[in-house]
Formats: sequence, structure tokens, C-alpha cells
Amino acid sequence: MLFTVAKNFSLLIITLSSSFLANAQIEKRGDSLLSLYSTSEKIETRVTLLESLIDNYIYNDTEVAKSYIQELMTISQKSNYAEGVILGQLNLGYYYYTIEKMDSAYYHLNRTLEIAKEKNKKIGVVDALSNLSLVQGHKGQYEEAIRLMDSVAQLYLDKGDYLNYGVSINNSAAHYYDKGDYLKAMQGYRKALKILDTITREPYRKADILRNIGKLNTRQGNLDQALKYFELALETYLEIEDHVYAASTYSDIGAVHSDLDDEIRAIEFYKKGLEIGESSNNESVAIISLGNIGIAYKNLGNYDLAIENLKRCLSYDRDELSDINEVIYLYHLGNSFTYIKEYEIAESYLNEAIVLATKGEIGNELLNALDYRAYNFEQKGALGFALVDLKKSQIIRDSLFSLENAKQISELQTAYETEKKEAAIALQKEEINTLNEKAKVDTLTKGLYAGGMFSFVAVSGLLFFGFRQRIKKNRIAREKQEEIYKQEIEHKKKELASQTLHLVQKNTFIQELMDNLENIKNSPEKFKMEFRRIVMLLKKENASDKDWEVFKTYFAEVHNDFDQKLKTLYADISEKEIRLAAFLRMNLTTKEIAATLNVLPDSILKSKYRLKKKLGLDKEVDLTTFLNTL
Repeated sequence: MLFTVAKNFSLLIITLSSSFLANAQIEKRGDSLLSLYSTSEKIETRVTLLESLIDNYIYNDTEVAKSYIQELMTISQKSNYAEGVILGQLNLGYYYYTIEKMDSAYYHLNRTLEIAKEKNKKIGVVDALSNLSLVQGHKGQYEEAIRLMDSVAQLYLDKGDYLNYGVSINNSAAHYYDKGDYLKAMQGYRKALKILDTITREPYRKADILRNIGKLNTRQGNLDQALKYFELALETYLEIEDHVYAASTYSDIGAVHSDLDDEIRAIEFYKKGLEIGESSNNESVAIISLGNIGIAYKNLGNYDLAIENLKRCLSYDRDELSDINEVIYLYHLGNSFTYIKEYEIAESYLNEAIVLATKGEIGNELLNALDYRAYNFEQKGALGFALVDLKKSQIIRDSLFSLENAKQISELQTAYETEKKEAAIALQKEEINTLNEKAKVDTLTKGLYAGGMFSFVAVSGLLFFGFRQRIKKNRIAREKQEEIYKQEIEHKKKELASQTLHLVQKNTFIQELMDNLENIKNSPEKFKMEFRRIVMLLKKENASDKDWEVFKTYFAEVHNDFDQKLKTLYADISEKEIRLAAFLRMNLTTKEIAATLNVLPDSILKSKYRLKKKLGLDKEVDLTTFLNTL
């Protein structure tokens, strides 16, 4: 049996979209396949049927799918059937990915790659690389994930398989999106869309790209554009009855309406997703829809309905939930109980969220959970405990800030090393060209010598002059390039200096605050009176005017009076809006800006949307791209 992407490995491409049947239909199809399997004798047929059984169950009952993977491995090894062994390892790797055991997934996918190379099965190699890229992206190793996916894309292009070439470009762009490089992500999505526009097969692939573009526009605050792309994707999903992705897109559209402060409209779309999730027995879709509905009701102030939906969400099997979503739903549920003054119940849910976030090292969500618990303590009068949580969240926030700086420095160093290597290669090419020119001069000199000394001297002199001029030109070009590198490095140093100064000032503030708290501890009668002042001071410190003025001074030097240019465009722009624009100009993500300003990411998305409207930008104009031109 030959490997074919459309058949044997289709379930393992990263952007899979399968139409989930109702549970009864799944069982009926499974029974039919199992009946055929029991009467088949050829190993090729048996492996194909087992693969179909795995495909039938992998998203609905992973343990049943695993049993068929093990059967596939057993019969393939017994028959020494290489294609089956490779397929078994590949499916086993994807099974572990599905249940989020990334180390096991990596091991089996790596084994797939080794065996496929050994047996010279090129399609097996390609699909192993595709899924290794998926695992690396999930682990946050984006550079490696992109490298792997780009190599896969090239292999598909060399084969002339333009469908999977386009899919691979989309997958690589998705890694850039997760990394926070939105410009390269959008370039990749556009390229993938252009490729798939010419292909009518598997229309859900194009819908996946449209949905990805919608997500990117949402992240960048281009909410009208986001709705446009989500609706285009939804149209295709509904047409081909891809229920799961249709439900997910309903949730995406609901989230955009939530960002537009229209929670009622958001709930309408969340409920459409919930209806699909429940009718198709897809618990993961139902959970996400219920969670979104609960949070929307909380935002509306309807805490009873918020609690009802969040409880239903968390009543499902927790294995269907990612850790990050479980933490989010738990702390929103706890916060809802705080608002109805059920402080003890609130505390139990918030404690659970904090334990899970700490265990999973989910820093940003741990911050939110601690802030909500501090608020719960404050409301019930446990001011000392509230202060402890606020101090913890401040320490974590600064730690995340420091880690992000370290990451930026590392990325800067990598970029600089890459530039140096590219410059060295370019220099080597120039030296080779120079040697070739010299060789030409030597050859011509010998010919001219035979034709007469006068001609030799005259022509050689001209050639030598031209040769010297070329060397001089190359030297000047290299010096200019080196000057550009120096300017870029100096530019980055200024940016890092501003961030470092901000961090140092913040740490100094915390030390002073701790000293003040120690003084209050020694005088208990002052504690209650001073508590609220200290809480406000802590919250304000994340974006204090003093820090902002220092940051703005450095920023103006690097970015040529950026704030003045904004004021020229719109005289009434506020200081807060200038601050947001500056952070966007620094290419900080929504979460990074939210952490710096001590607000939730949703608040930043709304502020970006309002800023774009205030600046009078058209819907299709990207806010960050526009700010980068100032």
C-alpha cells in the first residue's frame, strides 16, 4: 500500500476540520467498519480499515481510538508491514497530542520520522515533520515549529502538491501568530489564501485561513474586519456541515461583539455554538460556549445566570478542558459569587483557580485569579489577606515583565547574529567576485602582452583603475551597511534601556512599599486607615506618571517625536491614548500591554478599537501598521 496524503494521513494535518456526526451515527459507522475488518485478510486492507476506525473515534472517544492504534501497530509489526508501522506511530503521536501529553507525542512522532527515513517513505517523513511542528508550537518553541513547517511546505511545493503547500503556509503563519509576529502571520495567511483560491478541493481549508485572519484582526482591534472574515468562514463551514468549526466560529463572532460592548448580541452567537455542541455530543465545544455565555452574563451584571452557566461548564469532564480555560472559568465563577456576597463560596473557587494556575505556571491568568481573590478578601473585610494577594500579584507581574525583557534580549541577539552571518556571506560573495575580476584581468593581460606593450599598458591601466574603483565601491557599501547595523543596535539599546529603567524604578518602589508595610505592622491601629491608600498605590504603580514620563522621553528619542505626530493628527488625543499607541508602536501584544497597565486584555482591545476610530482610520487599515509609519 502506498502512502497518500489525502487518505492515510489526512487526519494528522494541523488544520484538520472534520464534520462530527451524532453519537449514534459514529457508533453505526464504527460497527460497519469493524464488521469489514473482521472479515478482511489482506494486511493493506486491514490497516486501511483500522485507520478509518481511528479517524472515526479520535475526536469523540480517544481511548477507543487508542485501542485501534494499538491493534494497527500489533498486526503491522507481526506482518513486518513498514507502512502500517509508520502509520501506527504517527497516529500514536497524534493521540498523545490530542490528550496534551506533549513529551509522549514528540517521542512517537520522532520515531515515525526515523522509521520513515529508514524505509525511504517520503510521505511519512512529511507528515511526521508536520506534526512535530504542531507539537513544538504547542510547547512554545515557535522558531523550531516554523522551521519544520517551512521545510514541509517546500517538500509539498517540490512535489507540485499545491493544496498541502497552501495548508502548510497557513500553519506556519499560525505559528507566527502565536509567537506575536502579526505582520509575518498576515503575510502568510494572505499567501496561503491566494494559493487555495485556485483550488476547489477541501473548501474547509480556505475557511480555516479566513478564520485565522479573523482572529488576527480581532487581536489587533480591527473588529469590523474580524467579523467580515469570520462570517465568510462560517458560511463555508455551514455549507459543508462542518459542525465543530461552525460552532467555534460562532464563539469567535460572539467574542467580537463582546469586544464591541454588545454582550446581548454576543450571547446570541455563543448559544448557537452551544446548540451545535450539545446536538453533536461534542463536549469541548459545549464547554467553551457555556464558559463564554457565563462570562458575558457576568459582564452584564446578571450574576445568577453567570453562575448557572459557569457551573454547567465546569460540570463536564475536566479532561475536555485545557488548564488555561479551566483557570479562567473558575476565577470568573468565584468573582461572580463575590458580587452576590457569597464570599466563602467565592474563595473556594478562586483558591482552586490559583492552585491550578500555579501548578501549570499560567502566569497571566494567575495574576487575574489573585486580583479577584484580593477583591473578595477586601469585600469581606479580610484586609490583611487582600494585601498579601496584591503583593503576590505584583511580584508575579514584575517577574513576567523581567522574563519578557529577557526574551526580547534573546530574540535581539539571535537577530543580530543572523544579520552578521548574512553580512559575512555577502562579503564572501563580493570577495569571490573580486577574485574573478582579478582573474579576468590576468587573462586579458597575457593576451594584450602578445599584441604589443603599448596596448597592454593602456588597457591594463584602465582595467586596474576599474578594478580599484570596484574595490572602493564595495568598501563604501560595506561601511554603509556596518553603519546601519551600528545604528540599529544603538536603537535597540535605547529601547532596552527604557524598559530596564522602568523595571528598576518599579523594584525600588516595591522595596519602599515593603518598608512602609513593616512600619504599619508595628502600629496596628494605622492598618485599616492606610490599607485602601496602599491598594490604590499598588494599582497605580504599574503605569505611574513618573515612569511614563521617563519612558516617553526615551521613546521620543528613538521614534522621532511620536507623540507630537499623533497630536498633529488629532489634537484632542488623550495621554492614555498616546500611551497605548506608544506600546503598540513597540510591538507589544495585547496581553503585554494589559499586564503593564494592570487591566484585563479585553479592556485593551476595546481601547484599540476606540483609538482607531478617533484617528479616523478606515476599516481595512491596520492600527499597528499605521502607527509604525509615524
